[in-house]
Amino acid sequence: MKMSQMVGRRLKEVPKDAKTRSHQFLIRGGYIRPVSAGIYSILPLGKRVIDKIEKIIREEMNKIEGQEILMPVVLPAELWQESGRYETVGAELLRFSDRNDKPMLLAMTHEECVTALVRTEVTSYKQLPVMLYQLQTKYRDEARPRAGLIRTREFTMKDAYSFHVDQADLEKYYLRAHAAYEKIFHRIGLDNVLSIESNSGMMGGKVSHEFMAICDCGEDTIFASPDRSYRANREIAVAAWKFDKKPMLPLEKVPTPHSKTIEEVAQLLNVKPEDTAKAVFYQDLRDNSLIFAVVRGDFEVNETKLANLLQVPEFKFADDEAILAAGAVPGFAGPCGIDGKKVRIVLDRSAAESSNLVTGANEEGFHFKNFNAGRDLAGVDYVVGDIVCVRAGDPCPKTGEPLEMMRGIEVGNIFQLGTKYSSSMNCNYLDRDGKSHPMVMGCYGIGVGRAMASVIEFSADDWGPIWPMSISPYQVEICALDPQKPGVREAAEKLYQELLDLGVEVLFDDRGEKAGSMFSDADLIGIPLRLVVSPKTLAENQTEYKHRGSKDAAKLSLADAAETVAAEVKEMLAKYL
Repeated sequence: MKMSQMVGRRLKEVPKDAKTRSHQFLIRGGYIRPVSAGIYSILPLGKRVIDKIEKIIREEMNKIEGQEILMPVVLPAELWQESGRYETVGAELLRFSDRNDKPMLLAMTHEECVTALVRTEVTSYKQLPVMLYQLQTKYRDEARPRAGLIRTREFTMKDAYSFHVDQADLEKYYLRAHAAYEKIFHRIGLDNVLSIESNSGMMGGKVSHEFMAICDCGEDTIFASPDRSYRANREIAVAAWKFDKKPMLPLEKVPTPHSKTIEEVAQLLNVKPEDTAKAVFYQDLRDNSLIFAVVRGDFEVNETKLANLLQVPEFKFADDEAILAAGAVPGFAGPCGIDGKKVRIVLDRSAAESSNLVTGANEEGFHFKNFNAGRDLAGVDYVVGDIVCVRAGDPCPKTGEPLEMMRGIEVGNIFQLGTKYSSSMNCNYLDRDGKSHPMVMGCYGIGVGRAMASVIEFSADDWGPIWPMSISPYQVEICALDPQKPGVREAAEKLYQELLDLGVEVLFDDRGEKAGSMFSDADLIGIPLRLVVSPKTLAENQTEYKHRGSKDAAKLSLADAAETVAAEVKEMLAKYL
């Protein structure tokens, strides 16, 4: 491809709304262009990268017996009504009616559609297991799209779905899918990806893993042991906390005027935050019932853990009116005196197993000292569980070493769905005795555009991306300096054709721009290998040869350059097989 004919300009200025380097470089390098918030057109350079990522994905999915299909983006609401998700998924699911007033939706994922497909095509245990996958557009009506392709509304995703006779067969296949994902991310140049335990969320199922590209701009918080034997998303991470029991002291009501926060109360009573109990109230959005979470004062409530423990799909912070109606006083609330039959009381282990805590007395201006759950909540209905957020430095549950906290971009996820969809949608098979059973399902997703952006976050410098050879839009760029000078254009054209004949993908900058502008554009594009033909190099019958990201350049004989570079390309590609 010649630059003079390629669609997509390089931009000198950084877009005002582009905060991450992948967002900046994809726009400045002419890879993508914004259409609306969270919606982008992919330009020719970007399409070449995406095509290569998709090719790698297809190869690895086919190796684990995946069969490619294509399902529609627009789906009838009745499929999601069958599974129950039409009502439970929030505003991120775009719902609309067609001209016949039939309720429809734009698919953000395809569990329902593929389940409806398989129940018509697979009926016997003899046909199982089976895995179907697609590379398809999705739409998620994100409230706050950000970071270019990292969080968009419209995106391309590889989603795969496996169907099995039982859980054991799913677990065996799940390991194969996990290994395939590790291979995919290595092949596209994302060797900074960690597989971590995660929360299944709206997808359902009990076991799931996320594949996180570690980088500072990531939206997800990850905790890992120093040896990486333990890795988990903040939503479900646990720690080996120990809460020492001390001799119980008498419960004592003390005045705490104008002191509502943990910090204010701790300072007034001359205690540490870990000697207090924190009260947080929520309302279940299904019926507005009250949930009262109690954690030790130095911890924060982990709302995902709380929702999973109580099996509550969605809740909000309770208003003061609801808190007062339950017999508690905002700012001075505590579990003593609360009716556990009217309010769901949940104590974190930190509050249940610690001794002599300071907690609210449910009276304006007063707190209790020396609260001990086992004694002071005798006869009260409450639940004890792990509902707090892990912190950096907390002891690892496997090794006991301090946990490290890092940020990551979720580039893939896999789920053991079980029978969540097959049971509700009657996707059954007949066993060898003719008995009907729901199929056991797995689900496996990769965000293609997000993966492309994550590669840049992992591999770039101040001037642009440094693409891995496996997914670079082109493998070599030829820069012709002063092509109007005698012999320069001809030599560059000859080198260009020789490389093409050897099967090398080449971008030829034939525009005749000044050297500074040409090299700046080359850095913004980020192709791994660069050849420069100029009057100076031509006088020596050579070309300048440089790796993207390296300060050093070498000289190659023009006669041997094409074969030398083609061999280098082949060697670099071999690293990603």
